Parts: sequence; C-alpha cells; structure tokens
Amino acid sequence: MASTPPERPKPLTPDEEALVRALGQVMHVLPRTIDGDMISDRQLPLTEYIALMNLSEAPNRRMRMHELAALCHLSLSGMTRTIIRLEKQGLVKRERCEQDARGWNAVLTDAGFARLEESWPSHLAAIRRRFLQHFEGFDLAQLARAFRSAGTVS
Repeated sequence: MASTPPERPKPLTPDEEALVRALGQVMHVLPRTIDGDMISDRQLPLTEYIALMNLSEAPNRRMRMHELAALCHLSLSGMTRTIIRLEKQGLVKRERCEQDARGWNAVLTDAGFARLEESWPSHLAAIRRRFLQHFEGFDLAQLARAFRSAGTVS
C-alpha cells in the first residue's frame, strides 16, 4: 500500500516572515534589555525578580522548586542556582517539602518581598519603555490571547 507524500507547506507571506523574524528578535533582545535596565538602576536582575514575583503570588509565598522553575522558564538546575543566590542575600529560604522529603520548597522571606517591592518601579518602567509603548493603539487583550495561544504546546 503506497502512502501519499506529505503536503508541502505553504511558504510564508512577506508579512508573516517579517512577523516571525521580529518576534524572534523580541524574544532574544527584550529580556536582556529589561535585565540591563534593572541592573543599571541597581535593582534585581530580571531572573531573580521573576522568581521573587512568582513566589510573592504563591500561597504562603512558597512553591516547589520544579514548579517555580517552570514558571520562570528555567531548568531546575538554573532555578536552583538562582535560589541559592537569593538565599545568600536572605531574600529566599529553602525548606524540605512536608509531603515529599526529597523535594524542596523555595520560600519568599519578608526581606525578599521588600526587595521585590523596591525593584518593582524599575521593572515597570523597563516594561513600559522597552515593550508596551510599541503597542499603543493595539487591542492588548486580543494580543495577549494570541500570545498565550501561540505559547501553548499542543
């Protein structure tokens, strides 16, 4: 029984190609520029800010390390290195999981929450300057839905 050859994909239009290339550039450059802005403001690096932000939103300001890594888009080893840096500064502490003695929780300290609040204006200014200002006049809710849809694995 002969199988049918796969259908050739339709080439991208010039507008589609431009969008895909621009998105790739944004994905590569945006985190670095926001990180640079925050560091030049003497605030938390972006990776640390995002970790503290996610912990601040978690119940009891605590989260399993692997769950935090997933939310921060880091490997577990990358998340561990980040949490160790934050722990040395007294911003986070690690505790064994009560349900699973092999697992670890990252727990946001009061000092960590205060540092997050201190860094928030710098993060907000960088987000507005480097990203949001380019979308004035766009339907942001529709754009967010499209980004979420494109970011899900099917």
